[in-house]
Amino acid sequence: MATDLSTPNAAALPKKIGNKNEKVGQVVSAKMQKTIVVEVTRRVPHPLYKRIINKRSKFYAHDEERTAQVGDIVRIIECRPLSKLKRWRLGEVIRKAVQVAVEPSTVDLDMTQPTSGSKSPRRKSS
Repeated sequence: MATDLSTPNAAALPKKIGNKNEKVGQVVSAKMQKTIVVEVTRRVPHPLYKRIINKRSKFYAHDEERTAQVGDIVRIIECRPLSKLKRWRLGEVIRKAVQVAVEPSTVDLDMTQPTSGSKSPRRKSS
């Protein structure tokens, strides 16, 4: 039985090559160029006590456009080795983290006073 590719549903499906492993996690570092560190948390029962515990793993993933920031929830896809530690690439950003910005005018640094015992540079009078 041949598959008809003229139907709209068949054309809309993305072409998937192979069966790649996928994981969903949170970005914990985006300081490197084109590399992010993703922490994946899974809940498993303890082998002896059967209590549910969280296990975490960190994966280095390739982010070509540098779209992911710290705190984002992302999907990473397994790929060929790209470096010594990188074996994953960024699939998509599922949820962006909330970025909080503070205006410099709201923080008045002139009002802060040194605490007692703090070592501020002072000239010794002789």
